[in-house]
Amino acid sequence: MNRFTDYSTLQEQIVSWLKTYCSDNNIKSLVIGVSGGIDSAVSSTLAASTGLPTYAIGMPINQIADQRDLSEAHLNWLDDKFDNVTVLRFDHSNTFETFKGIMGEEYGSDKMALANTRSRIRMVTLYQVAATVGGIVVGTGNKVEDYGVGFYTKYGDGGVDIAPIADLYKTEVWELGKFFGVDERIINAQPTDGLWDDGRTDEDQLGASYADLEYAMEHGTGPAVEVLHKFNTQNKHKMIPIPTFTV
Repeated sequence: MNRFTDYSTLQEQIVSWLKTYCSDNNIKSLVIGVSGGIDSAVSSTLAASTGLPTYAIGMPINQIADQRDLSEAHLNWLDDKFDNVTVLRFDHSNTFETFKGIMGEEYGSDKMALANTRSRIRMVTLYQVAATVGGIVVGTGNKVEDYGVGFYTKYGDGGVDIAPIADLYKTEVWELGKFFGVDERIINAQPTDGLWDDGRTDEDQLGASYADLEYAMEHGTGPAVEVLHKFNTQNKHKMIPIPTFTV
């Protein structure tokens, strides 16, 4: 799904929107995690393009070598391209292993819970830096993940202050990445959340490609309609306000 023909204008619009929000709210800087995937590559480039002090952070946790290499490649690219970017690196592998040990076998062995814990450790890191530098945390979720299937960790990578690409389909994020000159290895890499030791891809977990999910969101038909409905239903709790008893 590609709704744009002029990615230069799209970049200008998103960057202007980010700058206006920061100006209106007296925000001094932007903080973003860089995973090595296309979403964080594009979001971090947009953040850096504002000219505001931008903190790009690598946070490997027992990361597969290929994923770590792509993160490092983009961090180095940002560092070379933008004078306003500060690159930080925090390896939380020991933190994660210590957490598992503290929780013990009973509460520290569920694989899905541990995958989400990795994401939440990164969220805590981003907010620690943001509080220190007077910044806000920039989200990296795209339209399919954030509003279609809810494919993110609640209070993990879903814990952000501003979302520059959440109305862009993954296909459009890829195209914007090409326009920016993002490393081709990142553009061509199979999308993955990077939370699993076996390197499973997003498509492995969702059971459908982003292209098919985008089509289902736009048209309500196609091979991924049932997948979209399934994940949208089970992850609805992430996408609606917290249920609150009112007096």
